[in-house]
Amino acid sequence: MLRNFLSSCQSRRWPVLLLGALLGLPTAVDAACTRLVASGNPEYPPFLWQDPNNDSKLIGTNAELMQMVSREIGIPIEVRYVGPWGRVQESARNGRIDLIAGAFLTQPRLAYLRYLQPVIRDTQTLIWTRQQHPLQYQRWEDLQGKEGITVVNNSFGQAFDQFAAANLKLQQVGSVKNALQMLSLGRADYLIYEDAPGLAYASSLNVKGLRASTVPVSREKLYLTMALASACNNEQLAERLSRAMKKLSEERVMDALVEKYLRVWQAQNSAARRPG
Repeated sequence: MLRNFLSSCQSRRWPVLLLGALLGLPTAVDAACTRLVASGNPEYPPFLWQDPNNDSKLIGTNAELMQMVSREIGIPIEVRYVGPWGRVQESARNGRIDLIAGAFLTQPRLAYLRYLQPVIRDTQTLIWTRQQHPLQYQRWEDLQGKEGITVVNNSFGQAFDQFAAANLKLQQVGSVKNALQMLSLGRADYLIYEDAPGLAYASSLNVKGLRASTVPVSREKLYLTMALASACNNEQLAERLSRAMKKLSEERVMDALVEKYLRVWQAQNSAARRPG
């Protein structure tokens, strides 16, 4: 009887994952997932940035968080540099990486990412301006008629993204460094970027004379996500990852990690600026 059932499943090309779940057996997908590859935005200190001692790796708050998750689930997680943020998203869309260690929730990304709970961290996005030419920002409409700048492929929440596309003049550039330098030179009226990464980059570039709004543009949740196209994408692994994230969230590990990697980032950039 079992042989007939298996034969029937094979002839109908039932997914291996479904068949394994029905029989209560380890699936080929589970067996294949002896290692996970994660990546993320490489211009996102203190959360993620390219390791200056190994340019194939990412380091930072989220990278260490992935190692903590790895120990909880018993599967090694490599946090790999795969290119700029746009390429990271494309790699997830095509299943070349398994996890994105930090992504905001947008409708288009739901087509290729599984969002895991609980979140990594709550974040806020600010308006950055020059102190000599401040912009009195209180609401989104205050940005209309001004020349703005942001980083390509960045999202600041679906509601603001839609408002910006319809109402704002926003130039997109390839990196935060370029954006901050253009703002400091007066080539834009404002920059839209998050608080901690913006402060980290302004400090590393020694860019002075900038100010950040006290009113955020948006408050967004930063998620750990699994690529739907990953060979490791299944409910069992998603549940294990979520349990690990819940445990680490309850232990409040992120607060200490953010402080730690702000210091690491600042130390690296101070060393790089010292004459040899």
